[in-house]
Amino acid sequence: MNAAATGPVAARLGAADLMSIATRWVVGGLFLYMGLSKALHPVEFLKLLRQYDLLHNHFLLNLVASTLPWFEIFCGLLLLLGVAVRGASVMLVAMLVPFTVVVLQRALAVHEAGGLPFCAIKFDCGCGAGEVYICRKLAENALLTVLSAALIFWRSHRLCVRHSLFPSVPASVQA
Repeated sequence: MNAAATGPVAARLGAADLMSIATRWVVGGLFLYMGLSKALHPVEFLKLLRQYDLLHNHFLLNLVASTLPWFEIFCGLLLLLGVAVRGASVMLVAMLVPFTVVVLQRALAVHEAGGLPFCAIKFDCGCGAGEVYICRKLAENALLTVLSAALIFWRSHRLCVRHSLFPSVPASVQA
């Protein structure tokens, strides 16, 4: 490497790097918070899961209630640290899409039963934030899905633990 490549210009973060880092930290921080709020109150989270009436087997219901919060915490920590960013993002998208569909189905059922305007519906969806207005929650989930999907395709490795500890070697140097 020459001196120009290792100087202060190479150390500056570009706009894409800043967006990637900010997205990783925001999404990772939110999932860490949401996972911790569920993990610290497992009985309440189990009760909320029962309201969706998706799992009728008590073993599966307890398994989901006990492991899902820790998986969210794990994915959030991976994003915050910059380890396995693409894998964690894929898993978050794989969780967010079904969660959003289930919340939407429940909101539609409440809307049909109560006759409330759709955006006036408010309930605790189990996300860890307490009671939320459904339109806001659906928009939040859509935004988190888009941001998580963007992290899959961003190529920025700035402030990632893995790339700080084990820098990649260009193919021309390996030969």
